[in-house]
Order: sequence, then structure tokens, then C-alpha cells
Amino acid sequence: MIRTFASVVLLMLLLGARGQAQEAPPTQAPAAQQPAQPAAPTQENTEEESTSRRKVKPHNYRNWTFNVGGGANKGSGTTGIFVKGGGATAAGGVARNFSKYFGFRLDGLFADLPLRSSALQLAQAPSASDYVYGVTLSPIINIPVTKKYSGYILVGPGYFRRSGEVNSSTFVAGSACNPFWTWWGSCRNGSVPITGNFEKTGQNQFGFTFAGGVSRKLRGNLEVYGEFRYLHAKHNNTTTDVEPITLGIRW
Repeated sequence: MIRTFASVVLLMLLLGARGQAQEAPPTQAPAAQQPAQPAAPTQENTEEESTSRRKVKPHNYRNWTFNVGGGANKGSGTTGIFVKGGGATAAGGVARNFSKYFGFRLDGLFADLPLRSSALQLAQAPSASDYVYGVTLSPIINIPVTKKYSGYILVGPGYFRRSGEVNSSTFVAGSACNPFWTWWGSCRNGSVPITGNFEKTGQNQFGFTFAGGVSRKLRGNLEVYGEFRYLHAKHNNTTTDVEPITLGIRW
């Protein structure tokens, strides 16, 4: 009897232990950690990167440059026969540059043309005043040499006006012209006119200029330059030839 009872108890214990084992939840293995995915590029970031790549580098020249200077001049050709050197010169200009090497420059200039003593003798006058002023528009070619030094050349057409007055001339109106009056512009059909004031002259002439210069950078956009120019103008076989030399500043 006791053996039977013990067998029943043992059987019940075994069944209870089996039930508890079935009720326990199965142990799950921890999920493997997934690597972080990079954030997808937004439209805003893409546009910023595209804009930065397309950004144009600033050009290494100035769109506009200005110059002003002064100096002296001497005549050449026929003008040199009647005009002595040393007359004052003033000039100023503005340039529109389209690249580091090429642009266009508009210049205004004035040159005093003092007459030689021999010219005053031909005019039979104790003194006189004579000058030329004009405007030119020229292509300019810039020649960079170093960071501080550069050169340039320009050539182009221009409009000029030469004016002057002979003071107290004793030359007789109607007399045959000498070379001075021909160059002066008062000669008419080989003689000095009887009517009108032949002592004064004012001639509109068209011609061209050729110039070359050297500049040195001082600081920032400020430069100092030296320039040689040849000016030739003509009207009715009367010419004006002047060679101004100017020193000035550019910015």
C-alpha cells in the first residue's frame, strides 16, 4: 500500500515539474544591432553643393580704371619747326577693361605749344599763344610683367582743335603767305586775307594717337605711371604733330 502511495506521489511530482517547464517562455536571442544608415541628402544640401561648385572665381582685373597726369611736350614734323619743346601738358582718361589684357580707353588732353623765336619773326609779332586740345578713343592692350610692374600700349582715332593768337603783328594783310602763316591756318589762296583777323586761328582737325606707358603699383588699386604719346592731326593740308610725355596716377 505504502509502495503504491509513494509511486503515485512520485508520478505527481514528475508531472508538476514537466508542466512548469512547459509554461516557462522560451529565451530569445538578442537581435543583432543594425549599423546606422547615413541620412539621405536633402534637396537643400544638394542645391548648396551645386551652387558652390558653380561659383565663378572673381576676375583678376578691374572693370574700370581712371588716370590723370601732367608733363611736357615737344613738336615734331612741321609743328616742330615753329613750336619749341617744353610746353605744359595735362591729360586724363577712363578705361573699360573687358579682360586682364584688353579694353578701351577714352582720353582728354591739353598741350601748350609755345612758338619759337624764328616763328615769331615770320609772324612779325613780339609774342603769341598757341595750344591744342582733343579727345581720343583707343583700344588698350595691357601687358602684366610682375605683381608690381605692368605696361600698356594704345592706338586710336581722335578729334583735336588747335587754337592760337599772335599778338600785335605788323604783317601786312594781303601779303603773300610765308610758311608760318600756312601752318598757322590763316593763308587763303597763297596770301594772308585782307578781311578777318588773320592773327587768330582755330582749326578742327582729325587724326590719331599712339601711346605706350609703364605703371608701378603703390598700394591697393593705386598706381603711378609714365606715358609717351605721339599725336598727329590734319585738316586742309595743315598738320599738328605733338609728342607729350606725362606722369600721373591710375586707380
